[in-house]
Amino acid sequence: MTVDKELEKLSRLTPPAATPEARARALAAAMQAFDTAENNAPAAQGNAKGWRQSSIINWIWSPAMNKKLLAGSAVATLLVIPAAGYLTIELTRNGSPIVDQTEIAGNLSKSEASKQPAATAGQPVTVAPQAPAGNNSLAEQSVAVAQAPQDKEAPALAKPDASQTSQFDANDAAALTNKPEGSAAALGAAKRAVPAAPDIVPQRQFAEPMAAIAPSPTPPAEGHVQLQLDPNRERFANAAANPIKSVATDPVSTFSADVDSASYAFVRRSLTGGAMPDPLSVRVEEMINYFPYDWPGPDNADQPFKATVTVMPTPWNHDTELMHVAIKGFDIAPATTPHANLVFLIDVSGSMDEPDKLPLLKSAFRLLVNKLKPDDTVSIVTYAGNAGTVLQPTRVAEKSKILSAIDGLEPGGSTGGAEGIEAAYNLAKQGFVKDGVNRVMLATDGDFNVGPSSDDDLKRIIEERRKDGIFLTVLGFGRGNLNDSLMQTLAQNGNGSAAYIDTLAEAQKTLVEEAGSTLFPIASDVKFQVEFNPERIAEYRLIGYETRTLNREDFNNDRVDAGDIGSGHSVTAIYEITPKGSPAVMNDDLRYGAANKVPAETTDSAHQGELAFVKMRYKRPDEDKSALITTPVNDGNAVATVDAAPQDVRFSVAVAAFGQKLSHVAAVDTYSYQAIADLAAASRGTDAFGYRSDFLGLVRLADGLGQR
Repeated sequence: MTVDKELEKLSRLTPPAATPEARARALAAAMQAFDTAENNAPAAQGNAKGWRQSSIINWIWSPAMNKKLLAGSAVATLLVIPAAGYLTIELTRNGSPIVDQTEIAGNLSKSEASKQPAATAGQPVTVAPQAPAGNNSLAEQSVAVAQAPQDKEAPALAKPDASQTSQFDANDAAALTNKPEGSAAALGAAKRAVPAAPDIVPQRQFAEPMAAIAPSPTPPAEGHVQLQLDPNRERFANAAANPIKSVATDPVSTFSADVDSASYAFVRRSLTGGAMPDPLSVRVEEMINYFPYDWPGPDNADQPFKATVTVMPTPWNHDTELMHVAIKGFDIAPATTPHANLVFLIDVSGSMDEPDKLPLLKSAFRLLVNKLKPDDTVSIVTYAGNAGTVLQPTRVAEKSKILSAIDGLEPGGSTGGAEGIEAAYNLAKQGFVKDGVNRVMLATDGDFNVGPSSDDDLKRIIEERRKDGIFLTVLGFGRGNLNDSLMQTLAQNGNGSAAYIDTLAEAQKTLVEEAGSTLFPIASDVKFQVEFNPERIAEYRLIGYETRTLNREDFNNDRVDAGDIGSGHSVTAIYEITPKGSPAVMNDDLRYGAANKVPAETTDSAHQGELAFVKMRYKRPDEDKSALITTPVNDGNAVATVDAAPQDVRFSVAVAAFGQKLSHVAAVDTYSYQAIADLAAASRGTDAFGYRSDFLGLVRLADGLGQR
């Protein structure tokens, strides 16, 4: 007998209607089932007796139930506790009649039951064990006890005050007060992790009234509900900041393009939630590239990119300079966008049962469907333990059918992401549109825990399937167990991009306002290589792109995968460079390097005047051979002061400074948040969508939080 089967039976047996005292009935069923399991599983008694009944009460009555409760229990306890918890939640949806202590005893005789005291607040409660009823399952026995007739003369058990419960989601608070709108969120509250219950000596009686058993931390301020997060379950790639490199020994820098924006949205959610972000969650290039910029673009699609380079003084170090490289992709006109074949691969596992996960996901995809053209097609694959096709390829002209399929999604089960990925790619291949856009859109919190689930295993699956010409978009949702590291791995190795959706406004930005760049690729395997002139530049440091660095030889190797750029995408890379002779030079000259230096073959003044040489390689979506674009950088690209730099350049530099400060990069230690805010405010510009104003708010929040 498995836990899943027991939960399924509980779901079928739960009465459809109940009264506000449902918790007491479910508590009685839980304790009775506990006693049954303890009496009938001798091999498990050593562990089972270690959990006295008060731990069950705390588990049922607390709004943040402990997932770790089952870790040390034997098989019998593993069956009982989830069943009791599930029963509690189901019964509290509408309430159910309370039974007195006599009826809680189940099959005890009337004479035996009369010896049991009534459950009155302030008095201890004694529960007698009960033998199992025939061959009935554990679920059936528990529900049978909970469905005992009501004794109207028995006093009701005291109900905990909502103000004494832990801080949690507002929907969960509604659930505990029997409000209809909160019932769907009760299960979400039950799934959130809290510290493990302390060791408890087994005993048969409770020395405290029911109301006193529930945990009573200090309540939050009136009108404020704080969501408790467990940061230890977030997963981010561990990448140290790029070091300062000497041009004499390492003059070439190579990296892959990155147009993802997930890091900025995650940082925003952390700060607006009242906490500084995990430094590992900060990818500076994603924060810079989050914002739209008015970089000059190419005139036509024959050359899909145009590079604009600006050299300016460094705001945080007067002895260095910044080399700002801005790339703008060709913007496809909406009337000429190719047909799209999209497969929504949606995580509907139990971990998605949170307001900011599946419900937000469904709203986000509704926005996208409304943006698509009638001839585009949409399919839906879900995964939770097993993958399933919810919607075969359907033209957007049948929009109501697509929206109905999205609305019908419900969470539940474990997360078998690998099987879902395979099913989605098969469906995308089945509906493949030649000369169109074929894309799998994976929406998840990244919690893959069934089947092949390691980053390497899933990376291998994605790498194999990208050969079919199918692109990938990864959309992350929610907090608590976000696997950002895996999302990045999938996006970087699947001809894809990654975004984090924390609000419906972010979904609007990513899937509607930026739909062209999100959905329609103009180039794949985009790589950058910058060579610095050792006669002019002593040292350099690439700001960001730590997870995107490539070997020098990878630049000309068309078999090496790199980033992809969509219609109208902009890519910004910033180097902090140290001129020759600057007091900021960190590396000593080589003792033997100058004597053994090979003279240059040419003294061409054009080369001597160059600071650096920028190269870009890219492939068109339907080609295997890359093309090359080059841009020399010389004194003509330089401006004398920060204020003389273009407005968008200055704002992107402010974002770069902020990202470095959040990730604890030593170079900006002495550059204050106020200085960052001043630089951003002076270069905010028109700000049509308010993104830059929001950024200023985040800088001020970080300043306040950082001074605690």
